Amino acid sequence: MPAPSPYADRLSRLPVERHEVEVRDGVTAYWEYGPEGSETTVIAVHGFRGEHHGLESVLAFLPEVRVIAPDLPGFGETAPVPGRTYDLAEYVAWLTEFAAAVAPGAVILGHSFGSIVTSAAVAQGLATPRLILINPIGAPALEGPKGLMTRLAVLYYSLGARLPERLGTALLRNRLIVRIMSIAMAKTSDPEIRRFIHDQHDTYFSRFADRDVLRDAFVASVSHDVSEFAASISTPTMLIAAQRDDITPIEVERELVTRFDDGTLVEIAHVGHLIHYETPAEAAGAVRRFLRIPVARGR
Repeated sequence: MPAPSPYADRLSRLPVERHEVEVRDGVTAYWEYGPEGSETTVIAVHGFRGEHHGLESVLAFLPEVRVIAPDLPGFGETAPVPGRTYDLAEYVAWLTEFAAAVAPGAVILGHSFGSIVTSAAVAQGLATPRLILINPIGAPALEGPKGLMTRLAVLYYSLGARLPERLGTALLRNRLIVRIMSIAMAKTSDPEIRRFIHDQHDTYFSRFADRDVLRDAFVASVSHDVSEFAASISTPTMLIAAQRDDITPIEVERELVTRFDDGTLVEIAHVGHLIHYETPAEAAGAVRRFLRIPVARGR
């Protein structure tokens, strides 16, 4: 039985429509949240192995903002283009073309792997008035205190790619391994939120098209980080970072923000790499202040 979202009431009041658009010889599925006539439009890019649902809890606390949330190629309802390698350059090209087609000039937001894609795109010329990075990947994944865990992940994804296709795909979608990942990332002691987090990962974490696109995205995620692009970004940028993030320690985020020409860091305590699930209200509040959006009446 699916675990109910702690934010279900807010989400039920949020207008949402599904759309499709042709981008880079493929069809990208995206969802439009909030009022069509909003003064502010945000394009929100999800993280590795996720899809657009992952950021819904944050959007529930931003009902006055129009948010465009696509599924990255190869994940959710966006199929990859056959024969194409989905490295970082391809995802940057996809995002740049998608933004131009759907919401040119929108604010750009990225979570986790999405922070790498969005920062690389902005550094390479994607025009936006503001850049927002939630749980940004701020340092090389193979370095630092969690380097060993990353190497184990590299082994896992390599094995999934090398085994016979059926066996390799089954390994990559193994529910026990997905649950172990979920438990490792969750920091909250609230049983309702923990059940919700595990259900979200059970439901959406394995909605990748095939093991090839998953391998490509994983290699991109561990081969790059936001620090590569920060110095090339002049756009006002906000980092929303967790003080207990096991992937990028908060000390690294404090150094990372200094590399931006116009950077702001918001730290959230008692949470790790799942800000979007555990503390969405705090994240939304930071976004609202950064974008200077007044609180909607009656919310």
